[in-house]
Amino acid sequence: MNPVDLALCLAIDVSDSVDFDEFALMIGGLAEAFRQPDIQAAATAGPLGAIAVSALFWAEQAEVALPWMMLDGHVAAHAIADALDAAPRIPAGGATALGEGMVAGLAMLGRYPARAERLVLDVSGDGAANRGRTPGPVRDVGVAAGVTINALAVLNEEPDVLEHYRAQVVGGPGHFAMACADYADFAQAIRVKLLREIRGALTA
Repeated sequence: MNPVDLALCLAIDVSDSVDFDEFALMIGGLAEAFRQPDIQAAATAGPLGAIAVSALFWAEQAEVALPWMMLDGHVAAHAIADALDAAPRIPAGGATALGEGMVAGLAMLGRYPARAERLVLDVSGDGAANRGRTPGPVRDVGVAAGVTINALAVLNEEPDVLEHYRAQVVGGPGHFAMACADYADFAQAIRVKLLREIRGALTA
């Protein structure tokens, strides 16, 4: 892999609170975002002209859904979108081990095999942690290692999950947390979130 302006790991909640229709809306919206010209333009606008993207699905355990792929133009962006669309739903549900998902995401960023000017962990989910490690200390380790952690809270299950993410998940330079009402709104929200992350907006 080549050096990139950004290494971005997408850590996506697939716990039992996310049914299969919601999963389809979420992954379909995420894939569609990478097909959009504004996302592609933002990804190639930096000094190195490329970012790297990976994804993992987490519940009680975490599994890699998309290994590191370069996004350096239209063809690469569509390849990422197609790979996300084709990713199987693994692991198969379980509790919301948010801290474990964050650990796996930080490990993915640590394994990026080249230089990245920025490291970002993008967490999406609809529930507070209820199994495994407490997210706050994991967040602190990631921030100390130079990672920015952002979050998108889906409010259909737990209306206070945005506050949980603000308190326990997000951190690092320019970090932010966003919310959307439900999975029907996810596609637009994740597109806004990705643009902000890729462009490196320094708004906490």
